[in-house]
Amino acid sequence: MLPRGASSMPPPPNSAPYSPPPRVTLPSGLEILRTFSGAVIFLEILFGTIVWILVASTGVPLPLLQGWVMFVAVTAWFLSIVFLSVFLFGYANRVAVNWNQADFIFHGATFVFYFGAFLLQAGTTSLHHFPRKFNSTMQESILSGREYNISIAASV
Repeated sequence: MLPRGASSMPPPPNSAPYSPPPRVTLPSGLEILRTFSGAVIFLEILFGTIVWILVASTGVPLPLLQGWVMFVAVTAWFLSIVFLSVFLFGYANRVAVNWNQADFIFHGATFVFYFGAFLLQAGTTSLHHFPRKFNSTMQESILSGREYNISIAASV
């Protein structure tokens, strides 16, 4: 006989929905550099550094436009290093996040910001022949010949 108040039926299962933690299909450690995502992050760091250097080496004649380009280049460079470090040091295996989705969102957002920065830098480059007046007697073009070539390289 069962004790008083006990039943022979097992307790009902927990009604809370169960979803397993997302799997990380991107490798960690140095193996991340062998994947497409790791290669793209590495290229973002490399080309972000180049854009950063090229824009900074011009006289920044239009600070409003080129300031945004510099902001995008520096921010994307920093976030790319942080994102790559998450995989290099194995933090992706410790944090329960859908890293495949995070990787897709990161690269998509970086693309959108870099594309906007490209448009602004190309717009700055296209204005190279317009004169800039310092006072009523001096006129100078917005970009010198050297700065124009550097600005083209930064746009590309």
